[in-house]
Amino acid sequence: AFKLIELNQKFKFIKNDSNLLDIGSFPGGWSQVSSKIIISGKILSVDLRKIEKIKNVSFLQCNFLNQDSKDQIFNFFNEKIDVIISDMAADTTGNKALDCIRTNQLCADVIEFSSKNLKPKGILVSKLFMGEDFIEVKNLAKSKFKKVQFFKPKASRNESKETYLHCAVLKTL
Repeated sequence: AFKLIELNQKFKFIKNDSNLLDIGSFPGGWSQVSSKIIISGKILSVDLRKIEKIKNVSFLQCNFLNQDSKDQIFNFFNEKIDVIISDMAADTTGNKALDCIRTNQLCADVIEFSSKNLKPKGILVSKLFMGEDFIEVKNLAKSKFKKVQFFKPKASRNESKETYLHCAVLKTL
């Protein structure tokens, strides 16, 4: 939760009327932070694992990567989304290089989804690991968004490879 608070203080992307999707939301901290800011928008939290009920947050227990799940998300909002946040990481295997690649693939999946489901001036914030495929994910983000920035919150451990991608304003094709 502290990471999202810090990200939002820096980039100011969660507004009181935002329609926000929290991908990979377990255990629910990012949805809790969002629910304290968003008053008149909608919040949908999705994860494979169930989270505790949070006031003003709808929850969908599903695999975000499945088309059926993406259809359910689209139907929930019934319009393009203002903000997509993702603190999603692949389950660790013990192989740091493989874990990095798997988490960055999830980030790439979130970028692709966001490019189709965000409003033109929508915002994406997603976890990304510094590793051998970092440049590929960065280039994918730059192909979809006009503004792409990286930020490592102070709440993130120094030895952690995680950083966060902040993308704004979709490129039109």
